[in-house]
Amino acid sequence: MSVFYKRHMRIGIVGGVDRTANLLQSVAAEHGHQLELHTGVISGAASAAGLRALVARSELVVVVTDVNSHNAVRTARREARLRNRTLRIVRRIGATQLTALLNDLDHGRAA
Repeated sequence: MSVFYKRHMRIGIVGGVDRTANLLQSVAAEHGHQLELHTGVISGAASAAGLRALVARSELVVVVTDVNSHNAVRTARREARLRNRTLRIVRRIGATQLTALLNDLDHGRAA
C-alpha cells in the first residue's frame, strides 16, 4: 500500500521510542506532521485498545520490529489492514530514519 503525501498527516509509531519521543515529534513537526507514539506493549486490555486507537487515528503507521513483540506487530498489522491505513514495518526508527521516510513523502515517493 502506498502513501499519498499530504500535509498535516498523523503518523503513529508503534514500538520502543520512549527515549527519543520528543526528538521524533520535532522531526515530524518540521515536516508538517503530527506524531503519536505507542510503546508496543499490549499486555493488558487497555494497552491493546490504545494501540488499536492509535492505528485508527493515524494515516501512516510505522511498526518497529526490533523492540516489539510478535503480538504487537501482528495487532498493528491487522488493525492497519482493517482500517485501510498505510503501514511501514521497520527494524528500528530514530531521527535519521524518520527524516528519510518523511523526505521520501515530501518528494512524492511511496513510503
